Amino acid sequence: MKYNQNRKLGKTGPDICPIGFGAMSLTNFYGPCNDMQADKILNKVLDLGINHIDTSNVYGAGTSESRIGEFLAKQGKQKNNLFFIATKAAICRDPETGVRSFNNTERHLEEELDKSLVRLGVDSIDLFYIHRRDPKIPIEEVTESLVKFIKKGKIKSIGFSEIAPTSLKRASKIHHIAAVQSEYSLSTRSPEMGLVQECKNLGTALVAFSPVGRSFLTDSPLSYDVVKELDFTKNNPRFLEQNYMQNIILTDKFREYANDLGVKTASLSLAWLLSKGEHIIPIPGTRSEKHLDELVLSKDIEINDTIISEIEKILPIGWAYGDRYSDAQWIGPERYC
Repeated sequence: MKYNQNRKLGKTGPDICPIGFGAMSLTNFYGPCNDMQADKILNKVLDLGINHIDTSNVYGAGTSESRIGEFLAKQGKQKNNLFFIATKAAICRDPETGVRSFNNTERHLEEELDKSLVRLGVDSIDLFYIHRRDPKIPIEEVTESLVKFIKKGKIKSIGFSEIAPTSLKRASKIHHIAAVQSEYSLSTRSPEMGLVQECKNLGTALVAFSPVGRSFLTDSPLSYDVVKELDFTKNNPRFLEQNYMQNIILTDKFREYANDLGVKTASLSLAWLLSKGEHIIPIPGTRSEKHLDELVLSKDIEINDTIISEIEKILPIGWAYGDRYSDAQWIGPERYC
């Protein structure tokens, strides 16, 4: 099987490239990225035919959106037809303490949406996600607020990030949910315990972030020296020294298998993920043009049941050492299994 045909995002489309681009990498989240690097990688995204870009108002405090907007502005009149753009709102951070909170009120969401429209330089957002649920506000009420934004012409479709299958079902009774975003990869398979199935039942795309395991499922995992310096990884259980070393040892076997097949490890990781359902759309991110080539090659890899079975023998469900989030990082995502 090959996965080089477009996939539909939600029941009514549009048809997009099976691999999207996660634009958190246009900030300093996994290492430094300047305006010139961002411009180069977005040109490469365009050249490779990737037409789905995923960003957020909090990625670099608006930096990711601004860099996309600046890139689009250089494209002239054709800018509105280049990309399917998804962005998010709802995460707030206290400027003094740095403590995160979540705001799903209609007023806050619309204020943030308007700021995103300005930064991106577009008239309407193709897909607008609730980045994290505020449990104090029923998801039905939040969905009704998003429907108002559609009626105003500010957004075209609705999504939620890191929600449970039961929440998706509730929201879908108010309006079709085009996409749910969740971490999904060979190292994080919890979506298979209900979310993959519910998305398929409802015609909702499952947009998979961190699909190469935050570098573990690539030929060049982040070094431990780098891991110790990054805000996210230095406190993440999978990157604590003892767990990190075990995860490198286990994924070395996967790298060997990819090499035996004559493909890049990241490419094989994404090909496996694409095989899990036609409604699944991975959104890897990178600051490297070379790595982006590897990621996109996944849609052209011939993969069969024998290869899938061998991959899952090497990295079976539950292989990873450490939880995917620390206690602080788990505040916000809905646990459902």
